[in-house]
Amino acid sequence: MSEKAPHITFQEEWCDYLRHNLPLYQRLPEPLQQKLHNTIAAFVSTTYFEGCGGLELDDEMILTVAAQACLLVINHEGAPYPKLNSVLLYPSTFSSKVEDHNASGITTKRTVHRLGESWSNGTVILAWDSVSHGATNIFDGHNVTFHEFAHQLDSASGQTDGVPRLSNRDAYQTWGTVLSDGYTELYNAADRRKKTVLDHYGATNMAEYFAVATEAFFEKPKQLQKKRPDLYSELKDYYQLDPVEWFSNNVEPDTTCRTTR
Repeated sequence: MSEKAPHITFQEEWCDYLRHNLPLYQRLPEPLQQKLHNTIAAFVSTTYFEGCGGLELDDEMILTVAAQACLLVINHEGAPYPKLNSVLLYPSTFSSKVEDHNASGITTKRTVHRLGESWSNGTVILAWDSVSHGATNIFDGHNVTFHEFAHQLDSASGQTDGVPRLSNRDAYQTWGTVLSDGYTELYNAADRRKKTVLDHYGATNMAEYFAVATEAFFEKPKQLQKKRPDLYSELKDYYQLDPVEWFSNNVEPDTTCRTTR
């Protein structure tokens, strides 16, 4: 597979990467696996991948990122992430320059080390070791790919503020109430250092709350549904998925790969 490969179809051998790198893939019902295959093919056909910091890209890396990103939009209409242009992969943690502005109007610059970034111009930057670990461990609620691509969905509305494009006008009011209440609850819990289902990083702002909630939705669905059923319901409606069902039964490894042409 090239770094950007237009008009390709899902290749049967790609299933080996999905089964090996994404335990969550084998929990999906067969119809969803089929849809994921087609969404992956569309995604890699239109997205430029680049290895940075000496990383040599291969099909495994591209498909591991693509499969996780596509799972978020598997039931959404239209092209996956139409505003996305490129995915940049670093071997590990990468550095980024950040500007801070204080109350006096003084601007200072500092260097931060990151596992991922999402830019509103259609670029996602990821650390490959974190991508791989997040894909393999599907129970810890930490997944940098889910997190950064949730930001991409968020920014598609014009602002990265924790409110992605929703299905209708009425949905925005309920979404705002549920996520605002959840954010306040998480902020207070983080301030008291209380253990929560959602990572305390979600208390940074509403955009991070949505991204962290997305991670928990896909990796800790039962816990999230129990603790915050209203939040789980909102995310279930938005993603048009119910991950609780995937975690309800023991899954036997599936060695077959079914593809559609």
